[in-house]
Amino acid sequence: MKQLGYVRYLHGERIACGILEGDVIRELTGNFLADSRPTGKSVRLADVRLLAPCEPTKVVAVGLNYKSHIGERATPEYPGLFTKLPTSIIGPEQEIVFPPGAEDVHYEGELVVVIGRRASRVSEAEAPKYIFGVTAGNDVSERKWQRADLQWFRAKGSDTFGPLGPAVVAGLNYNNLQLTTRLNGEVRQSQRTSDLLFSVDKVVSYVSQFVTLLPGDLIYTGTPGSTKAMKPGDVVEVEIEGVGVLRNKVAGPRGSN
Repeated sequence: MKQLGYVRYLHGERIACGILEGDVIRELTGNFLADSRPTGKSVRLADVRLLAPCEPTKVVAVGLNYKSHIGERATPEYPGLFTKLPTSIIGPEQEIVFPPGAEDVHYEGELVVVIGRRASRVSEAEAPKYIFGVTAGNDVSERKWQRADLQWFRAKGSDTFGPLGPAVVAGLNYNNLQLTTRLNGEVRQSQRTSDLLFSVDKVVSYVSQFVTLLPGDLIYTGTPGSTKAMKPGDVVEVEIEGVGVLRNKVAGPRGSN
């Protein structure tokens, strides 16, 4: 299957979608998740600002999905799910902003699945038909709030806690891609998606048993290894083989210098 990278971008005051080919974007009519076709226009990547490639109705995430992340804890019997909020999603180069009171905010580099068709109670074997493509994501997490709160509403769902991008790539073998996370240029996470405890197809099928997934909905599939607290001024990069690098800078709380 041919691999195509789809982006959403701001050019001047206009938001558009297109196919990324090297340093050029071929503009598409409408949303690439719907019926779209090339307009015949193109724009240089350097002349646009990439946005988060999707505007999901829901964002589901899987916890404890790599053995290297759970350590000595027992392997779960089924995917452990939680939700992030659509308003947590930001694009490449946008700032991760700490909410008031956040003190222990960690990166979590992840492969993110983008749903392409309405999916309800699909089987694992059928799941690939409902996956449009994959991208890179950062499941930003406030560890103290995770431990203290009844649910992970603010620990995982705060504004800017869901960096996503730079492109959604269709045609990749998402079951065996290299995931690398760097903090200020230092590699902090490195693992292949073949090490997922619950495969992408299994996760999509499992999620669809409980909620109807719609085009553009996202599933963050879990983070490997250990993580570390970020501080204002840090730069975190999540790279997925075949997708590219998602880069975001960390800012202090809103209103701070």
